[in-house]
Amino acid sequence: MKEKAWNIPQPPVIPAELLRAGCTPLLAAVLAARGIETEAEARAYLAPDAVPPERTTPLQGMDGTVARLRQARDGGQTVAVYGDYDVDGITATCLLADCLTRYGIRTLTYIPDRLEEGYGVNTGAIRRLRELGVDLIVTVDCGITAVAETEYARSLGVDIIITDHHECQQELPAAVAVVDPKQSDRSGPDRDLAGVGVAFRLACALTGDSRAALERYADLVAVGTIADVMPLTGENRQIVKKGLDMLRTAPRPGLAALMELSGVNTARLGANAVGFTLAPRINAAGRLGRVQDAADLVMETDPDRAMALAESLCDMNRQRQALEAEIWDQAADMLAGFPPGKPIVLAREGWHQGVIGIVASRLTEAYQVPAIMISLEGDRGKGSCRSWGGFNLFDALAACGDRLESFGGHALAAGLNIRSADVDGFRQALWAYYDAHPPLGEESLDPDVLVTDPALLSMECVASLEAMEPCGNANPRPLLCMTDALLTMVTPIGGGRHVRMQLEKAGQRYDCVWFSKSAEDLGAGPGDRVDAVFFPQVSEFRGRRSVQLMMTALRRTDLAALCGSILAGGSLGDHRLSRAGLAGLWRNLSAQCPCQTRLSRLGRLDGRLHPAQIALGLRVLQELGLANISRHGEDVQIMLVAWQDKTDLDLSPTWRRQNG
Repeated sequence: MKEKAWNIPQPPVIPAELLRAGCTPLLAAVLAARGIETEAEARAYLAPDAVPPERTTPLQGMDGTVARLRQARDGGQTVAVYGDYDVDGITATCLLADCLTRYGIRTLTYIPDRLEEGYGVNTGAIRRLRELGVDLIVTVDCGITAVAETEYARSLGVDIIITDHHECQQELPAAVAVVDPKQSDRSGPDRDLAGVGVAFRLACALTGDSRAALERYADLVAVGTIADVMPLTGENRQIVKKGLDMLRTAPRPGLAALMELSGVNTARLGANAVGFTLAPRINAAGRLGRVQDAADLVMETDPDRAMALAESLCDMNRQRQALEAEIWDQAADMLAGFPPGKPIVLAREGWHQGVIGIVASRLTEAYQVPAIMISLEGDRGKGSCRSWGGFNLFDALAACGDRLESFGGHALAAGLNIRSADVDGFRQALWAYYDAHPPLGEESLDPDVLVTDPALLSMECVASLEAMEPCGNANPRPLLCMTDALLTMVTPIGGGRHVRMQLEKAGQRYDCVWFSKSAEDLGAGPGDRVDAVFFPQVSEFRGRRSVQLMMTALRRTDLAALCGSILAGGSLGDHRLSRAGLAGLWRNLSAQCPCQTRLSRLGRLDGRLHPAQIALGLRVLQELGLANISRHGEDVQIMLVAWQDKTDLDLSPTWRRQNG
């Protein structure tokens, strides 16, 4: 498995204007790291207008959609909202069905069974809906590739309106109207809407009251947008922020029950809890073939019934986790037979179709290549695809289309259907395409702020980061880092599935937790000096509030590289040396020099100082002409020059720099 590259930032520069505007030093440092340095920019980011702006150019196809729905209402026709079985599709289905019903249209919903019908519009469903008297089908979060299915519906006398947000292929369905932000070549925030975001736009256009629609549906838009990993910028950020407020203060009974059973702190609910706690439980129903339970939960108004549905979803999520663990182990064993650095394409009989997508996502993170997991059944297979590193999966599948029966999705995630006999040929074709179109670049760890002052991790500073919510795609949760800290304690928790740690730096101790990481996999132990990447949060336990560091990455500090960089004139990081410390180093060296040592053993020259402080001191002495330092690789030779008169330390650029 590959390790991500670390990009450690320079010590933070905190804009005074942000401090005057009321930002804490930590919040100001994070905002500055993201290019926000003025009070006006900070206010626009931290408190965006909750009402989506009125648009002079509505989504293409919206006028025809609204006209046909008004015709359906006036003519007493029955309309079916046809959705998808993931969180985005479920929330979009519930939103639009509620809107149409309130608009006066006789409405029913249809979400295909993931295991029996698969993704998207199918002819069997169209036939059943026609038998139920449906005159018009409106798709949400699906349908953009349903060319043949739209023709079939027309042959039965059923009109179709497509609303979707996935990539468009060359031929669009001949529907009454097609509303998909990606059918237009123009760039802009519209292209980042989730399926539920498109459904919300339709609700606004149909009712003519975007403010009322926002007050009723912002929570559904928030859940679907976060779950589908859409960019949380612009309009998405505005609506999701409003939706999270609704979930905190007045959640629907079903979502309230789900939050209670899953242990979510409603008062401090953020996008992370939606994406990693609520969404998997809602998704579990669709993955295990019981998607209607999830849709019922979202719209349930009776608290007792809502709690029963929430319990069912939590049970299904536990079943999903067990299946996922089994498939992960099997996939890891199979990978031994394939070359590293190539897209992962694995196929096996009997893999659960509803779970392979999660395993594909985990594989991309672990191996940092695109991953495609295919569940085989006889001579056919269904695959879930996940991208990595900016690699455009949709284009790749299109280029390998002659090996596939069908495919759909977007650049980051997609699905496919394939004949079992074509899997090997598809794998080779995808590898060739990948070699010719490598990803834009390897993913890296890019913390916002290097913590050089313990005051940055005060309770007030850490709590202030909540103002940056909602965080997610394109607006990630603030990541901080600490270099050269002492790892003092490691304790397995949760039956060894997680680990509790303690770090010490500059006399301060920090409690840390790392979920889904075992003590054996840390790569470091108590007594090691480590670099850490984390996001801080305020933890509450038995009425006591404290700062806790939620770990995302850890590595042993490379002391040789650190000391070598400082000696060569590189960044000082957060290391400082006092006047007394420099004088003590001089006295200690006077008894040893001339001498030779290695960078990794600089600490032996003066046991009271950190190796980086010794490197800093050597650099200062050399700039003052008091020492001659020569390096040959990791070997360092030191010779002192007689110190006859008092020396002005400010003649050393490094000394001036470390003292500001």
